[in-house]
Amino acid sequence: MKAIVQRVTKASVTVGEEQISSIGRGLCVLLGISVEDTQKDADYIVRKILNLRLFEDENGRAWTKSVMDRDFEVLCVSQFTLHCVLKGNKPDFHLAMPAELAQPFYNSILENMRSTYKPELIKDGKFGAYMQVSIQNDGPVTVELASPTAPTDPKQLSKQEKQQQRKEKTRSKGPSDSSRDKGALRSRQDPNASSGAEGDVSSEREP
Repeated sequence: MKAIVQRVTKASVTVGEEQISSIGRGLCVLLGISVEDTQKDADYIVRKILNLRLFEDENGRAWTKSVMDRDFEVLCVSQFTLHCVLKGNKPDFHLAMPAELAQPFYNSILENMRSTYKPELIKDGKFGAYMQVSIQNDGPVTVELASPTAPTDPKQLSKQEKQQQRKEKTRSKGPSDSSRDKGALRSRQDPNASSGAEGDVSSEREP
């Protein structure tokens, strides 16, 4: 899941000739949902949006207060184009969650924001509509957010799987004579040295 968060003095959404939503000082959030996103991604993004310290405190100290600290507003706009993949110069959006699945998911994200903050201060665009979004960026301040489980391009994943299969085939043929010689030399030099067969512990990461 991706979000472009902009600190604004005001922002609004218009559909056709009708202004359907507007806010004063606060945050305008463009939110993109990918095909791989789960509730965990949504919870992460909501928490970050509402707790980002993008505002000054009462004494003018910058970067000390969140939108919730200041009782400012949030305007959230669905933005599937954040998951654009370029094919040459043509944008492709196959990584974005299909609209029929994204709409209820997006609505649940809004409800999460409202229940965490103040419902009357969370505003929305119009999902799936052709919108004109007016943003008066304050600063300018723009922050890009992405949930930890970033989307993976299925085509890229397939390529990685093929590369892994080639590596496994190479390993199954057995080590070369030079590799065996080097391994034997290491064993003679240090009987306790690891051959790597038990895994590279340096690549382990904390959860």
